[in-house]
Amino acid sequence: METANNSERNVPLLKRSSYILPDFKQSVKLKYVKLGYHYLITHGMYIFLTPLLAIAAAHLSTLSLDDFQDLWQQLRFNLVSVILCSTLFVFLLTVYFLTRPRPIYLVNFSCYKPDDARKCTRKIFIERSRATGSFTDQSLEFQRKILERSGLGESTYLPDAVLRVPPNPCMKEARKEAEMVMFGAVDELLAKTNVNPKDIGILIVNCSLFNPTPSLSAMLVNHYKLRGNIISYNLGGMGCSAGLLSLSLAKDLLQVHANSYALIVSMENITLNWYFGNNRSMLLSNCLFRVGGAAVLLSNKSSDRPRSKYQLIHTVRTHKGSDEKCFSCVTQEEDDTGRVGVALSKDLMGVAGDALKTNITTLGPLVLPMSEQLLFFATLVGRKMLKMKIKPYIPDFKLAFEHFCIHAGGRAVLDELEKNLQLSDWNMEPSRMTLYRFGNTSSSSLWYELAYTEGKGRIKKGDRTWQIAFGSGFKCNSAVWKALKTIDPAKEKNPWMDEIDEFPVQVPKVSAI
Repeated sequence: METANNSERNVPLLKRSSYILPDFKQSVKLKYVKLGYHYLITHGMYIFLTPLLAIAAAHLSTLSLDDFQDLWQQLRFNLVSVILCSTLFVFLLTVYFLTRPRPIYLVNFSCYKPDDARKCTRKIFIERSRATGSFTDQSLEFQRKILERSGLGESTYLPDAVLRVPPNPCMKEARKEAEMVMFGAVDELLAKTNVNPKDIGILIVNCSLFNPTPSLSAMLVNHYKLRGNIISYNLGGMGCSAGLLSLSLAKDLLQVHANSYALIVSMENITLNWYFGNNRSMLLSNCLFRVGGAAVLLSNKSSDRPRSKYQLIHTVRTHKGSDEKCFSCVTQEEDDTGRVGVALSKDLMGVAGDALKTNITTLGPLVLPMSEQLLFFATLVGRKMLKMKIKPYIPDFKLAFEHFCIHAGGRAVLDELEKNLQLSDWNMEPSRMTLYRFGNTSSSSLWYELAYTEGKGRIKKGDRTWQIAFGSGFKCNSAVWKALKTIDPAKEKNPWMDEIDEFPVQVPKVSAI
């Protein structure tokens, strides 16, 4: 993606008309609905076969010994048929149990909370930015306006290397930030779950912009002395949706490796990615991204179900990278002066909206009640195939989910999603409060939002939670969880502890800056 020209730099990015999500009522493509129904049918055999087996077992349980003797008398002259039928039944039953998806449980998770010394108010942010001498007065004023209207509060966190005067962005400080976040989150998670690090068989770490050698996953293996045959992955350059990509990868690996734990660590690193130039499309990341990270422990062990919090029901991944505009809308590059930053295209909101629309259209058939699916599908067929001039029907996702965790990327995106998905202030509260309290912590923000929901005592047994995130590439990913128990906030340690009663706060809605 090319750097914005001079005329564009003088126009606040979010004022452009292209920074509004497209109306989800328009241009819903039938192929994405078909894809969702394909997922449903693919897994439908498990839904329909299980009741049939239960009915057969119930019927057999009603037969008496005399009934079995009569059956044997009828079949004893056709023993070959009995053996073949029995063999076929055992074979089909074996295939079913061997091929059915293993249930994936979320045992627990933790979110890293930095100490108070790293808090960065708006005043401190501007003072430190001015002290670097790298920013013009116009750039400082632009950042001040962004901060005021971004939805971030006065208690977000930045690393020492950025807060220090003068700043010291170097590899040593970046490693220190990574260790601080990763080890802090994993230490808390291991304390919560009492899992021996040697029992962890799968390790996945995602961090988009910081990829040292040895890798971040190797740093965890070294620090916790994880076992030598651990299956480890280090995902880089995959944006804010990488946390759900890691979840999808862990789910697939847990289908193959029985009786295993999978540890996922999601974070972003700010130290080496602070932008010291004056390109406005790159200054936005300075204003929005903050220190944060999360660690998640998954299990496919049936013995872990009683102590687990959630069961993973669905993951849906959408990738728009084949389209050049989507691919180039978020790019790490150099500006005119050679300073590296992450540039945001003016097409970002439109691209994000299209990816979101594709993702939820695919997810809909898997989660929506049949009444909503029929209304949506009938309207879609009428408009697309019969060319009828009728108003598009937007399914009510509040009938499918009790809780929503939408990536806290920025206020403008949250405002538009609230409007397009017809969500309430209560539904959006976890996302807005996470943005306010912790800022955009990239792929880990979804877990701060879930922690907020737990801290408010909202999670009841059987509740369904929808996590949705998007990131560079361009990608949009969803995960659906079902609560296995009612979460008692008094028994949970999370980053909102001791201050949860202070939220929600009133943050004025601003859809454009």
